[in-house]
This record gives sequence, structure tokens and C-alpha cells, in this order.
Amino acid sequence: MADFVVSNLLNPPILFFLLGALAVAVQSDLELPPPIPRLLSLYLLLAIGFKGGVALSQNANGQAVWALGVAMLLSALMPVYMFWLLRRTLDRPNAAALAATYASVSAVTFITASAFLDQIGQRHSGFMVAGLALMEWPAIITGVVLARWGRGSVEDASVLSAGQVLREALFNGSVLLLIGSLLIGLLTGPRSANMLKPFTEGIFYGALSLFLLDMGIVAGRRVHALKPLGFALVGFAVGLPVLNAGLGLVLARLLSLAPGDALLFVVLCASASYIAAPAAMRHAVPEANPAVYVTLALAVTFPLNVTVGIPLYMSMIQLFW
Repeated sequence: MADFVVSNLLNPPILFFLLGALAVAVQSDLELPPPIPRLLSLYLLLAIGFKGGVALSQNANGQAVWALGVAMLLSALMPVYMFWLLRRTLDRPNAAALAATYASVSAVTFITASAFLDQIGQRHSGFMVAGLALMEWPAIITGVVLARWGRGSVEDASVLSAGQVLREALFNGSVLLLIGSLLIGLLTGPRSANMLKPFTEGIFYGALSLFLLDMGIVAGRRVHALKPLGFALVGFAVGLPVLNAGLGLVLARLLSLAPGDALLFVVLCASASYIAAPAAMRHAVPEANPAVYVTLALAVTFPLNVTVGIPLYMSMIQLFW
């Protein structure tokens, strides 16, 4: 594992993430102009979705269908047991919002894991990009139902502006771009990949480095907000991803996924959304406090996964595979 950790920490995008956190710690004025991080995030989603679609067009199979089905089922069910654990500490809306956030996925963590696999020369298929898109919305819907359950009748829980929730989950800009790029890559295949290669691959790591620099700055600024949340919630943000990664590890082994695909599957299980799910929760569960679920996902779980989590999960996969 030590070799993987060193390799990951010496990966330029991760070092730029740490540089961003350092800039906040030393009170530097370093920052990216506000439109740039949004542009970079859209580019990264387009590139990873398109490349995944091209790869999927070459190796779609029954194993991919099973893996994607299990991924969706996990996303729908994981909020339930996390909600049960969190209800000991939080009220219903905050427990549901936090559970949905941690059962959803982080696209940037997934992209960082893909870059890590490329760096160590480990091949991976394209179908897990579809898993990234498909695991976003089931967790959101389950989280909303958990937040509303018990506040009225079961009928109220199902009506609760379902159209708005589903629209936020499925047609959120990030999710739509990812799914659209995946479908374009799937339809156009390898020939189109060569046309876009300078764009989707040539500048990919530079864009990822800039984006993670900004993420380091954002995460560093949120660290001070952890103290009011208390030890129990910070412990949740550390322990739950590891527990979910263990669950993903077992399922990936049962699905006989190749090591590279297994890592991406585990990372999807272990990551926490800080973009799509929080946006949906703010709309559907306004009683929940965004300072809780956004801060924990962004200031604790995201840095933990991209620095130590990814190499830890890969070492476990190598051990059991």
C-alpha cells in the first residue's frame, strides 16, 4: 500500500490539491476566477463521459449490465442504513440529506481514480462511467422519501413534488452532460475518439490539476466549519466511506470485475457527492442544513479519498484478487 500512497501523493493533480489547501493555511490570495472552476468541471465531465462511451461501445457485455444494476440498487439502499445510524445524532431532515449525500457519488473522485489507474498502468473498461451517472439519482430519491416519511401520510411522502425531485436528480446539468457525453461516445465509437483526442486527452491532466487546485482551496476554507459539527459527525465522514468501500469490494469480487473496474466500483461506493446531491437536497429538503452535508463531504471525505482512500482501496483489491 505504501507504494500506491506515494505514487498517488506524487501525482501532479493531487499535489495541486494539496497546494490549494496550503494556500488557505498560509492565508495566500491564490484563487481561480469564479467562472473557471465551473468550466473545468464541465470539461472533465465531458471528457470522462465521452471516453467512457467510446470504451463501452467496444466492450459492452453482460458483466457490465450486472455491475450497473448492482450499482443502482446500492445507491437506492445505502441511504437507508446510513439514515438509521445518523438518526442517533441528527434530526430526520439532516440525517436524510447526509445519508443521500454519502450514498450518491463524487465525479471528481471518480475522475481522480481513473487518473490514478492510468498512472500505474492498470487498464479499466468504460462501463463504470455509466455507473457514475446511474448512481447519482437513486440515492437522492431515497433520501427525499426518508426525509418526508413520518411527517404525513405515505401518500404525502410519494407526492412531495416528485416531478421536481426527479428532474433535479436526472436533469441536473452535471448529470445531463455526463450521460449525454457517454451516449455520444457510445454512438460515434472509436473513430470519433481520434478526432477529439487532443481535447479529451491532451489537456485532460492539466485541467484536472487546475480543478483540484481550486478544490483544495475550497476544502481548506471549509475546515474551520468542522468544529461545530462535533466528533461524531466527523467520525461518520471518515468511517462510512471505508465501510461502503468494503461493501463495494465484496460486491466487485462477486461480480468478478477486473482490478481496474473494481477500483472504480469501490470508489463510487465510497465517495460522497458535494455537487448534484446537495443541490437536490437544498431544493427538496430545505429544512436540512447544507453546512452539515456539504462540509463533511467536501472538507473530510473528498480529501480522504483522493489522497489515501484510492491507494488503500487498490491495495485491498490487489490483496484479494
